[in-house]
Amino acid sequence: MPGLYNRYIKLIHSLGDLAAVIISTAVASFLVHGGITKNITTDSSLFLLHSVLAWIVCTLLLGTYRYYRVAKTLWVLVDALKAVLLYILLVEATIGFVYSSPFSRDFLLYHYLILVLFVLTLRVSVTYTLRYLRRKGYNSKTAIIVGNSKTGQELKNFFYKHPEYGYRFVGFFDDNSEGNPLTIGQVKDVEQFVLKYHIDEIYCCAFALKKEQLISLMEFSDNNLVRMKFLPEPDSFRYQKLKIDFYDMLPILVARSIPLDDVINKILKRTFDIAFSLFVVVFLLSWLLPILAIIIKLDSKGPVFFGQVRSGINNKTFLCWKLRSMYINTEANSQLARRGDSRITPVGAFLRKTSLDELPQFFNVLRGQMSIVGPRPHMLKADQEYALIAEKYMVRHFIKPGVTGLSQVRGYRGDTTADYQVRGRVKLDIFYLENWTFLLDVKIIFYTIYNAIRGDKAAF
Repeated sequence: MPGLYNRYIKLIHSLGDLAAVIISTAVASFLVHGGITKNITTDSSLFLLHSVLAWIVCTLLLGTYRYYRVAKTLWVLVDALKAVLLYILLVEATIGFVYSSPFSRDFLLYHYLILVLFVLTLRVSVTYTLRYLRRKGYNSKTAIIVGNSKTGQELKNFFYKHPEYGYRFVGFFDDNSEGNPLTIGQVKDVEQFVLKYHIDEIYCCAFALKKEQLISLMEFSDNNLVRMKFLPEPDSFRYQKLKIDFYDMLPILVARSIPLDDVINKILKRTFDIAFSLFVVVFLLSWLLPILAIIIKLDSKGPVFFGQVRSGINNKTFLCWKLRSMYINTEANSQLARRGDSRITPVGAFLRKTSLDELPQFFNVLRGQMSIVGPRPHMLKADQEYALIAEKYMVRHFIKPGVTGLSQVRGYRGDTTADYQVRGRVKLDIFYLENWTFLLDVKIIFYTIYNAIRGDKAAF
């Protein structure tokens, strides 16, 4: 069951830490005042809010909730202690400016000591619980190593020595190590084996492979949504933005780091998607959709809404909804719209120009099939064609598609059927995927609204 637990470890730590801050405050109050509700003042109520905000600031500054599957217990405890120490310094530095009367030193001392105890206990408990579960076979990842090199042997030994990290090593793929019982095939056999046995991660000794083999494996991993990691060799990679993981003292290069793999980032983005979509549905679509529906029906025969199967996250299909902007035709799912397309109705031209035809996709967002911002979903036939034109096209499907996206606000909207336009759109989509921040989403939404009001020349 790969990924069943580690997706939520950061969430468990963050919520557990906030609970520790609140509990330590309550227990300290009980020990000093003889009761939690006794002697409650405005300052003591404000302290609880102050302490929670201070803890959030400290953990954000230190990046406390960065999660590494392979991490020593000591490293976990040191990171937690750093956050607690910074928290104490921040509280002590600001407490005199926030409150009308000084706090009891006994209260603060109890609060700090109990907080340290709770946070460290939580870290140790979660760490050893995960290791126990992984030894039992839960939360495991299957891995193969391509290239039977000295570095690959070190990694194999690491997997065998540390079952608590949840890696199940399957074997080597190498062209020059016949007779080795751990070599289960040649490099050319990797793709079929990975698909047949659902391998989670490929570790590649790139310097032991031919250039053509390396390129083929990288394309295969991207197109089939398989994680690929490299055993590093100096000056070997100029492929893309790389992330370094450490397994003991052995550095591992991760070929594609995706911020939205972080469960905290996922929750932040999903919360914003729901809040923004509900606002649009309640305050805009509730009255605008009926008006547009009447206009569409008066303009041409056919349904108000048009649903089309498109590819979503992990290349899973879903029904994407739009307001109908074309006359009923048999090419809707096979022929992309182009400037001056005779299939577009007079009202449909206005809807497409202003992006009003995309409004029903906010319901797709509420259902969790799309996000407000992300790579735009394409019809299935276009996906097949674009995958032949643009390298790494399938990488777009590592995250949810969006109602709007970076490529749309950077000029790749509308008719992007030329090869250079397809490649440009994919390049921006992958940049967004690898560099996502909440602020970037806000900027894209702003420019989407700005372009809609100003008028986008690329729209038709």
